Amino acid sequence: MKASAFVYPWDVNGDPEAPARIAALGVEQVTLAAAYHSTRALTPRHPRHRIVTAEHASVLYPAGDRWKGRELRPYAAGAWAPGDAFGEAAAALVDAGLEVHTWVVLAHNSRLGAEHPDTSVVNAYGDRYPWAPCIAQPATRAYLTGLAAEAAVRPGARGTELESLGWYGLQHLHAHDKTGGIGLGDAGQYLMALCFCPSCREGYGRHGLDADELAAAVRTALEPVWQGATPSDGGWTGIEKLLGETLAHTTRAWRDDTARTLQEDAVAAVRGAAPDGFQVLLHADPVSYHVGANPGVDPAHILSVADGVVVPCAGGTGTLTPFARQGKEGAVIAANFPVVSGMGGSPATLATDAAEAHRLGATELRLYHAGLASDGDLEAVRSVLARR
Repeated sequence: MKASAFVYPWDVNGDPEAPARIAALGVEQVTLAAAYHSTRALTPRHPRHRIVTAEHASVLYPAGDRWKGRELRPYAAGAWAPGDAFGEAAAALVDAGLEVHTWVVLAHNSRLGAEHPDTSVVNAYGDRYPWAPCIAQPATRAYLTGLAAEAAVRPGARGTELESLGWYGLQHLHAHDKTGGIGLGDAGQYLMALCFCPSCREGYGRHGLDADELAAAVRTALEPVWQGATPSDGGWTGIEKLLGETLAHTTRAWRDDTARTLQEDAVAAVRGAAPDGFQVLLHADPVSYHVGANPGVDPAHILSVADGVVVPCAGGTGTLTPFARQGKEGAVIAANFPVVSGMGGSPATLATDAAEAHRLGATELRLYHAGLASDGDLEAVRSVLARR
């Protein structure tokens, strides 16, 4: 199976040995960040630094003229990725014989929410999630589709992987995150992800729901959860029990349709800007009501829109099966494995994990993350890929 490693531009720029070191892992491709959220990242082998702090979400290249006069527009990176950091890193990686695809984070942007609070998801209690732009809002959708088209189709790139192209919720792992004291479960997370901004309130109305009554029902359903009664039924059954079948299914219909149409629009925008043969993949979860960096999708629908998916496999490879069942000929189903031991990855079991992923229908591997991993983790990856 073809393998690609995730990389940041700051892993490469200023380190002349980085491209050859990454190529020596045995990967054919690098998925290189072009638009990314705030982060603090280790760079254990870089000759100039060991920690990079990206203070806010930004594009890692000079933004184009399309944003002139627009209120919502991408932010330039600071000292962590000056100039055309993506372009510089991409050129070095291509020279090392690697195929470069862009890595584009979309609906995950704390600075956007801080400066434009009306763009954020609003929960049933009136709390805003500044890290989570509401994907139902027309201006936000226009911003996200424009960003997808520009950040995806960078010079030197032969494809893209779009992350966070869907709903985001409470699960953010915000700075010094302290939200784990109550076990919300799958059902509680869904209810806390329901948005009540003006666009979503209008959307619920079009589906026959009164938004105020729905918000009250959500708060009532969550009250036992705050008292420590984590829903015993996981998955959709637990959500139906907490909220009731009618409200659960109606809210899901609104959210599923909103995400699907955004995904269609964003992929179309990328294709409109890209050369022939440009590959478009989405980071995705096969359960449509899930939220986050790997937003929930309907497998059949998304594989009719994009060229394939990147599927999180940190918790097991079962997430691949729904996509494999729907995959058309030539569809990419990439199993994404964390390989950084200190961040919960398991490079020691990569060979077994990759074999199981292939058995379940994976066509490619994604390895998170070549820049963050220790020398020992990279050696384990190199050993596995050499035996393919």
